[in-house]
Amino acid sequence: MRYFLTLLVAFATLAAHAGPPQILLDVARFRNLNRVEKGAEVEIYVTVPTQSLQYRQRAPKAFQSSAVVTLDILKADGTSAYHEVITLKPPVLNDTTIAIKNPQSFLKRILLPDGKYTLRGTVKDQYRSAGGETTVEKPLVLEGPAGPFISDVVLLSRPAAKSGGDDNFARGGYRLTRAAGGVYGRGADNVFFYTELHNAPVGQPLRVHYHLTTPDGSAADADADLTPQSGRPTTIVGQMPLGPLPDGPFTLFIEVYGGPGNKKLLAGHRAIGQRASAEFGQVSAPAAK
Repeated sequence: MRYFLTLLVAFATLAAHAGPPQILLDVARFRNLNRVEKGAEVEIYVTVPTQSLQYRQRAPKAFQSSAVVTLDILKADGTSAYHEVITLKPPVLNDTTIAIKNPQSFLKRILLPDGKYTLRGTVKDQYRSAGGETTVEKPLVLEGPAGPFISDVVLLSRPAAKSGGDDNFARGGYRLTRAAGGVYGRGADNVFFYTELHNAPVGQPLRVHYHLTTPDGSAADADADLTPQSGRPTTIVGQMPLGPLPDGPFTLFIEVYGGPGNKKLLAGHRAIGQRASAEFGQVSAPAAK
């Protein structure tokens, strides 16, 4: 009887803290260089935090949650360009009161022609009948400028590592570990990033300028030399120290300069992240490819 009452209290506590399920969609657009039709490789990094999921007892001291993620990419006319349903089964826990539960993440790499789309991600908690579904939508524009340009900037939780592998987590000869939602938690001292420069003038060294800034005016800057590669995108990888930057949102600008004295702006792009030094930096557990 005492065990049963304790179990009821545990479930009541869990239900009180569990809000609607959450889904994070980190989208990066890269040019598709292997097809005649102009288009892009769209990388969708999906993260489902497990704190808001309902846990169900499977055995004594064994609890598990379950969520279904639906990904849709809609064309401008509303028709479907991509559709997939993925079921997530986070690891079994022996104590659902544990505050730190690793989020579940997976990465999809999708080839699409240039155009305007809408990305829609829906997560459904399979163990909750009411308030157990959340949908997030993002506009998705795919196009390739004629002159030099920088692809989307991917924020990483650790440095890009040299890799000869060929899977969804490898790009440009590097293995990339994404920072879910662009959030850097407790213990994170640096912002790591990856991007690609296209259509750069060959035969002359360029200058890359990094600018990290926050809404209150705090900032950090750095420069690096860059030698464009011929016939393929030039990878740009690096890191910037968070240093004394305050908690909250930050913006990372990456700009490439050329011409006389490397003073002419050729291309630029930005990424927005967030510093949350009071929170534990959670490691996303891969759930699928």
